[in-house]
Amino acid sequence: MNASSTQLAVGIEALDGQRYRNRECPVADPQRFAIDGRVVSEGEDQLQDALARAHESPTRPRCLCVAAGVEMYVARHRQFVIKRMPATGHLHHPGCPSFEPEASQSGLGELVGQAVIEVEPGRVELRVDFPLARMTGRSVQRGKPHVVADVEEPRRRMSLRALTHFIFERAGFNRWSPAMEGKRNQGVLHKYLTEAAEGVLVKGEPLSERLYVPEPFVEHRRAEIAARRRLKLSILNPYEGCWPMALVLGEFKGCEDSALGKRIWIRHMPDAPLLVSTRLWARVSRTLAPLFEVRDADTGVGVRLVATALICARREHTYEVESLSLMVATKYWIPVDGAHELALVQALVEQKRRFVKPLRYDARSATAFANALLVDAGPVGIPLHLLSPFMSPMERSAKTRAMAANNASAWVWTTERSLPPFPAPVAMHSG
Repeated sequence: MNASSTQLAVGIEALDGQRYRNRECPVADPQRFAIDGRVVSEGEDQLQDALARAHESPTRPRCLCVAAGVEMYVARHRQFVIKRMPATGHLHHPGCPSFEPEASQSGLGELVGQAVIEVEPGRVELRVDFPLARMTGRSVQRGKPHVVADVEEPRRRMSLRALTHFIFERAGFNRWSPAMEGKRNQGVLHKYLTEAAEGVLVKGEPLSERLYVPEPFVEHRRAEIAARRRLKLSILNPYEGCWPMALVLGEFKGCEDSALGKRIWIRHMPDAPLLVSTRLWARVSRTLAPLFEVRDADTGVGVRLVATALICARREHTYEVESLSLMVATKYWIPVDGAHELALVQALVEQKRRFVKPLRYDARSATAFANALLVDAGPVGIPLHLLSPFMSPMERSAKTRAMAANNASAWVWTTERSLPPFPAPVAMHSG
């Protein structure tokens, strides 16, 4: 595996399920570890004691999802946590919480090493194509013309959409197991997206300080919820000619006219609209029209539009949108690339399958990736592909190449026809 893949494996270590594994969103089976000659299962009372000893020992624990085991390491946060070693996610059994598809199987592969960089174990720097502050009163100093000695290829930078995908994937929302049904609510979304921002740097600033995900709104707690929101977004207060920005991530509810433009409403923020200029909203409506159309499509399944808004405050507690991105997700908060994937994801959920949804990030098209990766059908993940009559010739060609790369292992659904049976589930046998 190349250096970029190694950088990624540690950088998004939260994907190993440590943050997304608790009583609210349990995985199907507890993970088992060999620690200091003993086998300990996740959730056992003695696990913390075993991890404490392993933290001081040169011997690494092993995850027993496969016969030979896979080395892990122990970190200490609020408590001891066992985490996946760099560049080993693909060595775990697909049904293991520590399993991670290789970066090349999603749009993340194009960004690793350039826009997604490991600063140190557990800390990631994201290079983005949007600012986190505006400066006023600063003139640009113009010097004499000079000869440029070096020419470098510009680094890739992440868009708002790619950042949204990164946070959703880091929080585990592109994964599904039957035990998660009925447990993905606004409280879970708030908790895990907020935690996923920890250890992430954007332009040298902790993303956790700049990201606001609405907590569940309860009418009788309106005042205290609003107070916490204002405290969180007080980072927008200007200082010394600097106007900081923040990110609001939540479900798009609607848009309405206001005196000076538009108001955007985010669910669970009924008392704090985001203000948008008429010009920006016109661009959003034109550029993101296909995503709005998905909400109105006759799909028969629930759809959410997830908004990520870059905001500033030119007046006290007034949140103005600088830029906006939208993402389509199922009612279970699983991101999808469009209406064509909704039926596939719904069928997988209804048939109680376990799967990973590869995300597009900033890739020109998602057709080069599997539409889903089935992780409960044996010792390797099974790529699931869709062929839609609405694909352009270029998209169909890219999808055909992707399916050919999977050889006989790929499952293909031509959507004009009935859904073919999925590969049968296979029980995971730990080592």
